Amino acid sequence: MERTLIYNIHQLLGVTDNDSPQNLNPLAGKNLRNLKVLEDAWLEITDGLISDFGVLEDLNKEQLNRANKVIDAQRGVLGPSWCDSHTHLVFAQPREEEFVMRILGKSYEEIAAAGGGILNSAKKVQQAAEELLLESAYRRLNEIMAMGTGAVEIKSGYGLTPESELKMLRVIRSLKDKAPIPIKSTFLGAHAIPAEYKSSPEAYVDLVIEKMLPEVADQGLADYIDVFCDRGFFTPQQTDRILEAGLKRGLKAKIHANELDYSGGVQVGVKHHAVSVDHLECTGEDEIQSLLNGSTIPTLLPQTAFFLNIEYPPARKIIDAGLPVALASDYNPGSSPSGNMFFTVALACIHMKMLPEEAINAATINGAHAMEIQDIAGSIQKGRAANFWLTEPISSYNFLPYSFGRTPLKSIFINGNTFSTI
Repeated sequence: MERTLIYNIHQLLGVTDNDSPQNLNPLAGKNLRNLKVLEDAWLEITDGLISDFGVLEDLNKEQLNRANKVIDAQRGVLGPSWCDSHTHLVFAQPREEEFVMRILGKSYEEIAAAGGGILNSAKKVQQAAEELLLESAYRRLNEIMAMGTGAVEIKSGYGLTPESELKMLRVIRSLKDKAPIPIKSTFLGAHAIPAEYKSSPEAYVDLVIEKMLPEVADQGLADYIDVFCDRGFFTPQQTDRILEAGLKRGLKAKIHANELDYSGGVQVGVKHHAVSVDHLECTGEDEIQSLLNGSTIPTLLPQTAFFLNIEYPPARKIIDAGLPVALASDYNPGSSPSGNMFFTVALACIHMKMLPEEAINAATINGAHAMEIQDIAGSIQKGRAANFWLTEPISSYNFLPYSFGRTPLKSIFINGNTFSTI
């Protein structure tokens, strides 16, 4: 039996009991501020699982003596691994040339109309060998794990042909098989309308429903189905058709909605009991009321707003209405080329006026709810995998979003072991 004891922890974040209500429902409204913190704490790991924790004054010699390894946290802050519930981690090449186009004044839609954007990535994925896609995706997975992410959702959507969408989903399955962290897979065949279908978008919707979806479902390649329901992409009516077909094949919805306009995407997501609706830069009273009438989790992606220089989602309005919020990175080559969840949390505080407690909860336990893994991830709880990050000595957890230009990490633990690349 391998036991590791970490002591002299300045603050232990995200502590929950096994019967905690937040294991059943995401934290919403004022409750999103309820970040349970133990000051001057210790934590014990046994065979890769969190076996015990408490305050230093209750730590006894027997617990110290039975540990195979003792680690002095040196007054660092320890928090549960980030749960990043929205990424596009599998892609062929970055798109830095579009970054320059935006500096020169081109809009997201203008770049897409010129053959850039999602269609650019799709062309590159279609040409890429599956082995090379897997190799680059492994590197990115290692990258985000090294920055404290301990659970992640990964979407397809840069294939846009039956062959390439299946190729992407097979890569995600390979990541699932080898990674030491939970991974959820989402089929996003309806990410954009390919150029050859611009004059007949319904024919592409038919292709997604009649050709792609059956193969994805029959091969068990996805946990969820997603649609980019927004201006210039898929209409609410098309989204409705695709989500309905996905549900019949056993795939719950996770939907891109209202990034570019008040698209109706939120409402169609709630109608189909989507696990989450993501982006929500354009969110008003109608969208909030729709969300209040369902159980769908609003998931905000502030790195995208930052990188595209567009309006941030109205987090305060959403939270103050009594809704839950999750935070995710949207790691992708075009609009958020970073999986740094520490930066995501900082942006949420700086630009969306979320309190540090709200942002940390949104990026951990609520992110776990947005992937339906709240029973195994998102908090420090006895019996769970010992997946967490430990900082250098800092004054408090408020320093994490405050010091947005650096990530003061000392160690990453995955299944009780200090992280090294896989």
